Amino acid sequence: MKLQQIKYLLGIVKNDLNVSKTAESFYTSQPGVSRQIRLLEEELKVEIFERHGRLLTGITPIGNKILKMAAEVADTINSIKSVAEEYANETHGSLVIATTHTQARYVLPKTIMSFTNKHSSVSFHLKQGNPHQVSEMVSKGIVDLSIASESMQDFSNLATLPCYSWNRAVLVKKKHPLIEELPLTLEKLSKYPLVTYESGFTGRYQLDKAFELASIKPNIMLTASDADIIKAYVKMDLGVGVIASVAYDPDDDADLVAVDASHLFDNCVTKIALRRGAVLRGYVYDFIELFAPHLTKEVVDTILTTNNSAISTGYVDALSIPHF
Repeated sequence: MKLQQIKYLLGIVKNDLNVSKTAESFYTSQPGVSRQIRLLEEELKVEIFERHGRLLTGITPIGNKILKMAAEVADTINSIKSVAEEYANETHGSLVIATTHTQARYVLPKTIMSFTNKHSSVSFHLKQGNPHQVSEMVSKGIVDLSIASESMQDFSNLATLPCYSWNRAVLVKKKHPLIEELPLTLEKLSKYPLVTYESGFTGRYQLDKAFELASIKPNIMLTASDADIIKAYVKMDLGVGVIASVAYDPDDDADLVAVDASHLFDNCVTKIALRRGAVLRGYVYDFIELFAPHLTKEVVDTILTTNNSAISTGYVDALSIPHF
């Protein structure tokens, strides 16, 4: 068994079983990749992929188990490389983060500025997506870490670190009739068309849950994944906005009125996700602590190296996290 064969296996899965694309990504030939996979299957005496003629059409049950172990091998190799790079040069490298629009637009800028000023020799890269996408990126090792509030529990190889809790604000145009109906209640909100996040984004689950528990059906008129789009719709008088409170900017949104809605909905927690067992370079620890000061190197290492999920969860729950 060769390391290159393991890389080809993972590449084929990443490219949706397309051997030609996999060969292109490795700058080699399609027959060469196919031959190496066949040699590996002959050595292991099992078929990893299902086939129809020359086309790969699926993954066999034993293939799924082998691919899971292959991914673990690849993670171990990347960790070895990280250790070597850390030892060789602690100040140069790259940091790749995946996150959602709300975090990238409203929460991260100050942290990124502080980090890049402190680590001028580290190249910083930011990828955006929905919560599931950014969690998947870190799970597959495409990025170093992800920041989001949902979907991380869907990936068993991720450790999550709570950064801060947050709630919501209701946005209306000035002189909107809802302002005259304060204090705010779910029943009063339900009388107006609502503009809020799509399902799976930025605490939408807690919003739906609150209305469901109150046996009230909200009039959700429009949804979007982007707080800026929600605010634009509110400014067009298309409805009442419900957004993360951190996404309200008193200067940029001076033509809107923000009403605190934290008494109506459960808090959400924004978290950092890392692959369990990952070896982090020194500047990654710095970024995490800049973003969430309570997440020191000692705390991060404890969570990453705790294999017992119950103990790890209890340790995380005991942390005191700020509320925004």
